[in-house]
Amino acid sequence: MAEPARKIHTLDDLLHTPEGVKAELVDGVLYTEPRPSGGHAETSSGLAVFLKGPLQFGVGGPGGWIILQEQTVNFRGKYLVPDLSGWRVERLPEIPDEPVIEVIPDWVCEILSPSSASRDKVEKFNYYLENRVPWYWIVDPANRFIDVFRLEGERYVIEPPQLDGDKIRARPFDAIEIDLGMLWSRLRKK
Repeated sequence: MAEPARKIHTLDDLLHTPEGVKAELVDGVLYTEPRPSGGHAETSSGLAVFLKGPLQFGVGGPGGWIILQEQTVNFRGKYLVPDLSGWRVERLPEIPDEPVIEVIPDWVCEILSPSSASRDKVEKFNYYLENRVPWYWIVDPANRFIDVFRLEGERYVIEPPQLDGDKIRARPFDAIEIDLGMLWSRLRKK
């Protein structure tokens, strides 16, 4: 017996998903997942705080970036929602008042959670590579580490951050220090 035809989803379906649901559209398939857990949300918002002040607003840092959380981005027909995205202001001087940004980010960051880890480390890794995103961070709050990937030619290479105790400097944001001890401080240890 033949399987029923699967519905091909559109950008309109993506834009009309219910509040509180994270949705992405890849090759006509709508991927949905509930909003993240407390640990995931804390890591994402904490990292955004560390980055936005010095990188977006120039407070104690160089400025020159736009940093957004959970923004839908068009990766050549694949509509993905990285946990954090960053654009150099030369490439995205203003934040568009649209539901989808059409400019490929200069940096993306995914925060791992049990429900998304394999997709973040394999599928999204490959989507970002195909779209030549220069920098990709994978942050694992459960195991308390950050993997930094730099685009080199046609592949990503892992680049170790500079460590100083709990503090790191990680490219492309090595002009600022990120205090991992503080970032992880409220997370329950496994």
